[in-house]
Amino acid sequence: LALVLFLDAVNLELTELRRDWLAPVLVLGPGTLLVIGLLAGLGMLLLDLPVVLAFLLGTILASTDPVVLRDVLRDPRIPRSVRRTLSVEAGTNDIVVLPLLLVLIAIANADLGGVAEWLGFLGRLLVLGPAAGFAVGAVGAWVMGWVDERFHIRREYQSLYGIGLVLGAFVTGEAAGGDGFLAAFAAGLAVTAFNQTLCDCFLEFGEVIAETTMLLAFVLFGALLSTLVGEVPLLATLALAGLAIFVIRPLVVWSVLRLGRADLSRYARQFIGWFGPRGLNSLLFALLVVEQAVSGGEQLFAVIGVVVLVSVVAHGVTATPFSRWYARKASQETLAEERAGTAAELFAQRPDDIPRVTPAELAERLAGPNPPVVLDVRSRSEYQRDGVRIPGSVRVLPDQVTEWAADRLRDQPYVLYCT
Repeated sequence: LALVLFLDAVNLELTELRRDWLAPVLVLGPGTLLVIGLLAGLGMLLLDLPVVLAFLLGTILASTDPVVLRDVLRDPRIPRSVRRTLSVEAGTNDIVVLPLLLVLIAIANADLGGVAEWLGFLGRLLVLGPAAGFAVGAVGAWVMGWVDERFHIRREYQSLYGIGLVLGAFVTGEAAGGDGFLAAFAAGLAVTAFNQTLCDCFLEFGEVIAETTMLLAFVLFGALLSTLVGEVPLLATLALAGLAIFVIRPLVVWSVLRLGRADLSRYARQFIGWFGPRGLNSLLFALLVVEQAVSGGEQLFAVIGVVVLVSVVAHGVTATPFSRWYARKASQETLAEERAGTAAELFAQRPDDIPRVTPAELAERLAGPNPPVVLDVRSRSEYQRDGVRIPGSVRVLPDQVTEWAADRLRDQPYVLYCT
């Protein structure tokens, strides 16, 4: 879990996230709280759980798993703005859920008394621990870059150093009286915030380690759950899983996207609403509840295990066909989200003062001494349907223009041929 949180933070694009703030605020703010509240209500109604245990259930199941979404997030047929919305949510979701979970565990165990104790606990949890992890990440990444620049450290040792950085941040956060997982996320955030460069070998190695341990953990959790499933009311738990996956998540996401007036087709709303899978992170969060000896924690773990199993099957089976269906819609008609390269652009107003050039003017400029570069940024469906191409033009998908320009843009004129 620490490694996954660290990698999520490292992979965050802070420059883009500053522009993308509305999407995560809507989905992670009212969206997550609404999901937690509705799932807690279902827990009390269907499983007769006590209030605190029900809110623990809702909080844990509000976590979405970025690992399960990996194939969807890497599919270039899906407009980038939709992939970024899912990625931002999955990459930052746990950092919202985890503090709520730790506070609820403290309430369940009645570990704290007065206001002063609570303020001290929250200070260590939300300030001191993350600050310690942030310092480890910033200093550790800088030291690695400085030493590598002068002495050239081999790639395999840089990979191991990255794992050590995660573990060091975790231990430092725990030693400071905070939470090691929040400290690990803060360490990854420090690497990104200070623009420190970790070897791509570590990112690749870290992802492989995360996926390998995830597979092993699923096997072990499966063995454990096989002994616990008989202790839960199976029909009520399956009903909870069905409502959580097929009703609550899609309705909440649909509502918050409408609230934010996102410029999305109905296909994109359905796609984003569906892909909120529960996975290893939910099981690990449930294990934290058991580890802290919360009363009813083992029953809660078994319930969450059943929901995760249903989610893994449902989302795993539908990932490829649903992606293919959405990609086919994008190839048949121009979708609103194709014009956006980031999640933030889905909520932005379209400018009406874009300078335009006529075909005759473009032909004249192309024949001149300083011809512009023509970028063909028509939508997928228009490009496939129309056999006409401007000679010498460069094909760039409309949702990838910003990404393309970051690597290739030079000081010369450009003309964009759009839908």
